[in-house]
Amino acid sequence: MDVRTYRAKSMQEALDMVRRELGPKAAVLQTRDVRTGGLFRLVPGMRRVEVTASASVHVPSRMPRRARMGLDLSQATGLDLSTPPQLSPPMAAPEEPESRNAFRNELKGRLTDLHSMVEDLCRRSQRVASSDLPGPLFTIFTDLIEAGVGENLARELVERVQVDSSGEELADPTLVKARLSRMIEEELSVSGPLQVHPGRRRLVALVGPTGVGKTTTIAKLAATFRLREKRKVGLITVDTYRIAAVEQLRTYADIIDLPMAVVSTPREMREAVAGMSQLDLILMDTAGRSPRDEVKIQELKSMLVEAEADEVHLVLSSAAGAETLVRTAEQFAAVGTTGLLLTKLDEVANLGHLLPLMRSSRLPMSYVTDGQNVPDDIKPANSRRLARMMLGME
Repeated sequence: MDVRTYRAKSMQEALDMVRRELGPKAAVLQTRDVRTGGLFRLVPGMRRVEVTASASVHVPSRMPRRARMGLDLSQATGLDLSTPPQLSPPMAAPEEPESRNAFRNELKGRLTDLHSMVEDLCRRSQRVASSDLPGPLFTIFTDLIEAGVGENLARELVERVQVDSSGEELADPTLVKARLSRMIEEELSVSGPLQVHPGRRRLVALVGPTGVGKTTTIAKLAATFRLREKRKVGLITVDTYRIAAVEQLRTYADIIDLPMAVVSTPREMREAVAGMSQLDLILMDTAGRSPRDEVKIQELKSMLVEAEADEVHLVLSSAAGAETLVRTAEQFAAVGTTGLLLTKLDEVANLGHLLPLMRSSRLPMSYVTDGQNVPDDIKPANSRRLARMMLGME
């Protein structure tokens, strides 16, 4: 067996020596680093690479069989098969924990992008479907969107009109809009003004979130029934959280010459109601409550039960968004609301966003207000006028 050892400055130089003397088929048996020379082992010598090789010893390859086949094929064909061509970088899950997490995050991001693309395609297809509507219907559809009606609700209304109308009616935009107005009018529940009769006391409470105009609305109602209807009216306020609100209501009471009571406990509420038993109408102002504060909502409910309120009107600002209005009405339903009163119609350009509130709450509407003037800027709710306002026709 012919085994030889070679030393050189580098591995490449040592392998060149092996190939020159033993041929290209020589097998490398061992490699190591050595140092030669030195001074009495006190000064290290020069570093050398030592390679032990043999031309007669066969060493089995440690490369996988598929890799060897690829190597042989590349030698036979002259092609480089060590790195096969790829159309795109593969997404292989690495073995390291950090890399695995990165892979999962990348995959999650791609799925999110795909989901967004699908949603966008759905929205586009819906718009295309809407654009296939006949000319007058498509015009009405866009008018509803501009009036603040949500896209899905607008499409529902237009499709109902299309089903219920004849071909001749659909060709006339005026007839289409009139039919749609009647359709919305039928969905609106209106109770009209308060029914107050002499000698029959009626207690009406106004509830709602802060800043919707409850105190000003109380003053408008009090002035209307005291000065115009000549009824005996009294005021009760439980809004002791805001001194300004109490003083504001007291000012109105003095001007209109009305009795007024400020209560903060159930006992005071019973005494105040008993002291006004001879009146025709008692209007109760309450503190603004956040619809998310369940504790305060329950406190308000107990006070209304103590007062034995005949009607509880939820006061909401029409300047609020559609989702906020619906959610607020749902939360205040716990206090036993019986009616709806909308304020600040003068502060909004479109009223289409009020339709979801009417649908979900099912509360009959009593009054609407459109200004700060007492008692002028308050009117009984009118379903026909509201429907036309929601369509932008008034």
